[in-house]
Amino acid sequence: MTVGQPGSGTGNGPTGPLAGLLVADFSRVLAGPYATMLLADLGAEVVKVEGPAGDDTRSWQPPVREGVATYYLGVNRNKRSVALDLKDPDDLAAARELARRADVLVENFKPGGLARFGLDHATVSATNPRVVYASISGFGSQPGGAALPGYDLIVQAISGLMSLTGDPDGEPFRAGISVFDVMAGLHATIGVLSALNLRHETGRGQHVEVNLLASALSGLVNHASAWVAGGVVPFRMGNSHPSLFPYEPLPCADGDLIVTAGNNGQFRRLVEVLGVPELADDPRFSRNEDRTANRDELRPLLVERLRTRTKLEWFRDIIAAGVPCGPINTVDQGVAFAEEVGLDPVVTVGEGAAAVPSVRHPIRFSETPADYRLPPPGLDEHGEEIRRWLRTPEEDGR
Repeated sequence: MTVGQPGSGTGNGPTGPLAGLLVADFSRVLAGPYATMLLADLGAEVVKVEGPAGDDTRSWQPPVREGVATYYLGVNRNKRSVALDLKDPDDLAAARELARRADVLVENFKPGGLARFGLDHATVSATNPRVVYASISGFGSQPGGAALPGYDLIVQAISGLMSLTGDPDGEPFRAGISVFDVMAGLHATIGVLSALNLRHETGRGQHVEVNLLASALSGLVNHASAWVAGGVVPFRMGNSHPSLFPYEPLPCADGDLIVTAGNNGQFRRLVEVLGVPELADDPRFSRNEDRTANRDELRPLLVERLRTRTKLEWFRDIIAAGVPCGPINTVDQGVAFAEEVGLDPVVTVGEGAAAVPSVRHPIRFSETPADYRLPPPGLDEHGEEIRRWLRTPEEDGR
């Protein structure tokens, strides 16, 4: 049995740029599982360690597919599940052995929470100096932040994102997804891959720390920069952009269309399609800063033309002119649009009754494409084979 492939009977082994790497996944809910799924798609062998009750998202329903929460299904493909009670001596021994063999360990316990089990970075790296140990928290591991529980919604509030989301005169709103959990998962993945690259040179792993608030402030990009570099506190503008116009939904005859003009050339082409080319040379609108300052004058002039036709008619003509625009879709329409433009957004993972439709890995590789080997596992689905593998002496001397 090869390291990185606990168990058997799963068909072809993993392929991809990360094939041969073993990831011990001690994370749950979203940020960590999303990161480990991305690694698994690229060939890493991921062992998902769950408590006896399982990952919280197994019960986050509706919606469901065949009785399983689609939330859980969305971030746990290509993994094997083992249920370990860390308070049980035998299970704890298995968890420690998994950590000792792992190339990567990902966890999102409260900072310091794994120390009492001997699964913290200091203890694990003492017996496994090659391990890349990734910790994801809400507010970091320093005094003050370590004790704070981290949930995406709380970080959306604390970071300032909610103050930027919603109508100017309305209430602050959360984003429609757990945006900072996803960002933190992506940042954790980047950190893991960077540490693995350095390990090729040094032979040693390191501790990679990611927290939701730091990911949030990085993800606020121009808004965070407005304050830290310009001393300007951004504010809610609804769907408007503080530095560009047009860059928002504008009403057509049958609904809104997102219309954007990121530079002067795009604006000129836009007004030509709309039949008002003179606006491109109007000194009030000729430059982006002018259009932004005079948006209240420009908006009704654009809307007057857009209201004469449907959003689909305008969409086709504006896109044909090389100006970015798009309809406001529901999620099903968004998936359908991705299919129309050839992105093949849905893959089927598994076979027969166990097959699960899933969203395609977002990165395309010319030589080592993402692999979809295993559907999201049932709780402890691979527990027996993983325990047996952990009791078997290693063949590669690790």
